[in-house]
Amino acid sequence: MKFPRENMAYRERHCPPEEEKLRCLIPAPKGYTAPFPWPKSRDYVYYANVPFKSLTVEKANQNWVEYQGNVFKFPGGGTMVASWGAYMLKRNVLPMSFAPRDNHEAQVQFALERGVPAVIGVLGTMHLPYPSRAFDMAQCSRCLIPWTANEGIYLMEVDRVLRPGGYWVLSGPPINWKTYYKTWKRTKQDLQAEQKRIEDLAESLCWEKKYEKGDVAIWRKMSSDENCSSKKSVNLCNSADTDDVWYKEMEKCKTPYPETGGAAELKKFPERLFAVPSRVSDGLVDGVTAESYLEDNQLWKKRVKGYKRINRLIGTGRYRNVMDMNAGLGGFAAALESPKSWVMNVVPTIEKNTLGVVYERGLIGIYHDWCEGFSTYPRTYDLIHADHLFSLYKNKCNLEDILLEMDRILRPEGTVLIRDEVDVLNEVMSISNGMRWDTRMLDHEDGPLVPEKILVGVKQYWVGSSSNNSTEPDEQ
Repeated sequence: MKFPRENMAYRERHCPPEEEKLRCLIPAPKGYTAPFPWPKSRDYVYYANVPFKSLTVEKANQNWVEYQGNVFKFPGGGTMVASWGAYMLKRNVLPMSFAPRDNHEAQVQFALERGVPAVIGVLGTMHLPYPSRAFDMAQCSRCLIPWTANEGIYLMEVDRVLRPGGYWVLSGPPINWKTYYKTWKRTKQDLQAEQKRIEDLAESLCWEKKYEKGDVAIWRKMSSDENCSSKKSVNLCNSADTDDVWYKEMEKCKTPYPETGGAAELKKFPERLFAVPSRVSDGLVDGVTAESYLEDNQLWKKRVKGYKRINRLIGTGRYRNVMDMNAGLGGFAAALESPKSWVMNVVPTIEKNTLGVVYERGLIGIYHDWCEGFSTYPRTYDLIHADHLFSLYKNKCNLEDILLEMDRILRPEGTVLIRDEVDVLNEVMSISNGMRWDTRMLDHEDGPLVPEKILVGVKQYWVGSSSNNSTEPDEQ
């Protein structure tokens, strides 16, 4: 609360100084139970895992969540995070939901507990942690973002992450203002003027309105700037790299269309998953060619087969929420592709910027610096994969901090797969042995003479004491 409330700055990422970091293990709540398997988890969550009843009262009229016995039930209504995304998954659409940590207690935690991708985030002053041209569609359902504020800077950020030919869906104020103006306690004139400003902003960004009926309006971003007819065009951004967004403030400008037309010519999913992305074929990723990309695909298919021999639960419904902490080109996630799981592909900010490639494959991901905490709640991932992450950060920050963060976001009885050089893994293992992980070191797929090894860790089940905040495990 010490940060400015203007433009939601106080709800953005603010990491503590080094001396204030908490270096401890986070206990699971009393009665914690492994989540329901997908797709049942979409509709049911154990109360003990996310013990927050406030939304059942606050959102009672939206039919979003009900409390029944020892579980929450999600009937499918409402506008909260993941109510839309959960049903997009049924249509083979992979959503990425985000919402701030606000008075709607733990809505992102609910989403992840249900097995739906989500992170804590907000449209405030900083760029969203996604590359340009990442999404086929962006959707706002009563998200309360002031789209016309700050000269339309929030719509300009949506435009940045939206692909040419992509869609923006708006549901909620001011759409259908003639029906709801009394409910929203606003005048007709005010709401009509707000919608007109949104329409003008969309036109200036080279978007075409395609549909409006009832509570929903849809715009489509033009496939190229050749068809833009607006005389009110926004100034173009002059940034040399529109994907350089980590802790960078948003600008009041429009991200230029790519010089090559390939960005709008993606193949349909799942063919898109292994086809050469346009960013690679157009030479936009340093050191990555079509040949090396295809070789990387084959390498990860081989490695994932090896992982499944190590742990037969990989690729089953047991591991729904998966994270790759150093995703590279997304090869691990592509090889693991299954309707029973999804992968959060994290591209470290100190690594080569490959997140645009990940999105062109039809996968999802985010930028992150692993010297800091990840934008999620405790116990939100079932399986965490880290390929040479500790070598990457060895001289950048404390490896213990990274391991503690892995433990924080890993569910009880969840698994970690850490691939690295043996000397690095020995150091990792010496720390993890004090973290209530059951660990074992395994040889590389090509045999014991390869200096690269695989560390497998399973987080033990333990919960905090209900009588105090002790982190000692209960005897059970």
